[in-house]
Amino acid sequence: MNVDETVTSGSLVAAAPLAALAGLVSFLSPCVLPLVPGYLSYVTGMTGADLAEQRRGRLLSGVLLFVAGFSVVFVSYGVAFGGLGRWLLEYQDQITRVLGVVTIVFGLAFMGLIPGLQRTMKSGRLPSAGLAGAPLLGALFALGWTPCIGPTLGAVQSLAISEASATRGALLSLAYCVGLGVPFVVTAVAYRRALGAFGAVKRHYPLVMRIGGGMLVLIGVLLVSGLWGELNIELKSWISGFEPVL
Repeated sequence: MNVDETVTSGSLVAAAPLAALAGLVSFLSPCVLPLVPGYLSYVTGMTGADLAEQRRGRLLSGVLLFVAGFSVVFVSYGVAFGGLGRWLLEYQDQITRVLGVVTIVFGLAFMGLIPGLQRTMKSGRLPSAGLAGAPLLGALFALGWTPCIGPTLGAVQSLAISEASATRGALLSLAYCVGLGVPFVVTAVAYRRALGAFGAVKRHYPLVMRIGGGMLVLIGVLLVSGLWGELNIELKSWISGFEPVL
């Protein structure tokens, strides 16, 4: 399969937006959103007052390096899980259904119905503050916060296994990183306005968690029931019949 077929395959077209949405849900979760100002301060080496003064150049540079750091780790996950799915291709249907059940559990955990899966692991050592340490902090964020954002990340990796391709797994993880990273970039560009929006999200955390968890449960149900495969077949048929107008 060539690159064009990989990117426009029905399964990837369906899964990539869900992966990006999962990244956004991770950003809005209680274990990430309240810490965003701290991340921004650390990756730029600036105080809160400096951030409020909209020193956008340094702020944006630090955030992009931070996003690059966690993207390298998460895309590596995608390659590994996608490759594993290719190796287990013979049993893909059964594995997909099992992963659907796991994803449903992740969704229930995200809604707070399984508190034991909402733990956060933190490293005792942090890289130096400032731009030089920003990518290292991004990698540390990916490794240390995995138990906290595990429900959404786990759902994406379940989809990566069902794709049975290291390349597609990497693309799905990249979509997740876009959903998680773009809000960081937007915050860097419009810091004051973003803080106001964060306050509104915090006031509605129960609703945010229910919506995010519900999305994961829905993905799990689609995987368990086999509807995910049927949706992919329909998308492939639609894509193959599409002819661009020149």
